[in-house]
Amino acid sequence: MKDSFGGAFRGKKIFLTGHTGFKGAWLSEWLLSLGARVTGYSLPPNTKPSLFEQLGLASRLKHIEGDIRDSSKLSKALHAAKPDFVFHLAAQALVRESYAKPSETFAINAMGTAHVLDSLSHLKKDCAAVFVTTDKCYENREWVHAYREEDPLGGHDPYSASKAAAEIIIGSYRRSFFQNHPVEIASARAGNVIGGGDWAADRIVPDCIRALQKRQAIPVRNKTATRPWQHVLEPLSGYLWLAASLANPRFAKAAPHLVASAFNFGPGHESNRTVAELVAEVLKHSPGKWEDKSDPKAVHEAKLLQLATDKAHAFLGWSPAWNFSDAIRETVLWYVDAAKIKDADSFRKLTQNQICDYVNRAEKLELPWTK
Repeated sequence: MKDSFGGAFRGKKIFLTGHTGFKGAWLSEWLLSLGARVTGYSLPPNTKPSLFEQLGLASRLKHIEGDIRDSSKLSKALHAAKPDFVFHLAAQALVRESYAKPSETFAINAMGTAHVLDSLSHLKKDCAAVFVTTDKCYENREWVHAYREEDPLGGHDPYSASKAAAEIIIGSYRRSFFQNHPVEIASARAGNVIGGGDWAADRIVPDCIRALQKRQAIPVRNKTATRPWQHVLEPLSGYLWLAASLANPRFAKAAPHLVASAFNFGPGHESNRTVAELVAEVLKHSPGKWEDKSDPKAVHEAKLLQLATDKAHAFLGWSPAWNFSDAIRETVLWYVDAAKIKDADSFRKLTQNQICDYVNRAEKLELPWTK
């Protein structure tokens, strides 16, 4: 696979939390293809199947099963890894689950983040760390303009509030402990991420795939909700380029203290679509039908949310490479092809081929991280 990100990760040591999750597995695969040496720290996969297991990642990186709420074990693992880069993805990532387990959600997403920061504050070597939160960390007023990094943080539901709390914690640690420190930290807020290998409950694309595979109607809970849909490789390219720019300031278009901050990595404006539009696009590639399962008594979920990515474009030269149709097509085709294979080598090839296709598109757009 082509080298990218200025060769920043070749031969480097990576500490990645949440590597057994959907986004974490994709990031692990990409980092390994870039020649990185990855240590993953996470709970076991919480879905069956899981992309982590499909890709056979346990045997291809240093796999540590651990809970980020266990600060002692986490710190020992991080310091033993002697990382050049840290990516913190471990989280309780479901809105509806946060209503069922609010205190657990805060413990994982807020205090878990503080534990990673505590560990990094005692690291005595150069390191670039990217903390992944969410677009839902903003105080969502359901307005039509896109949220910028300077907009107020907040959250109606426990998940959103826990991620806003994580952002506040990151900012506090940066100002209190990471001035004149060898570790540089930044946070990243992505849109609604889709892609092959997501098998989670209560997510619209996995719901679509499961229903279509069973030849059933797709259950749609919230057809009018508008989200910034993006393929998983879009924010991952942002996380990787942000980390590379933290480690090597010459990659960025801004001063180092401006890069060590929060960034949105969202899709283009045309990718802000309703759930109904997303389902209709899925059905273009895998025929079927859907049914309205709206529940007036359902817990609150935001109806309208958009991200502004001007800062990422201005400071990092980052822009999305795939549009809405591209993202849906590549996602559905991954699942269609995956249904025909069983072995890890084939899953690896399928996933790596999509990464290559994405990089090739980004190269044609002359995005700076492809150099």
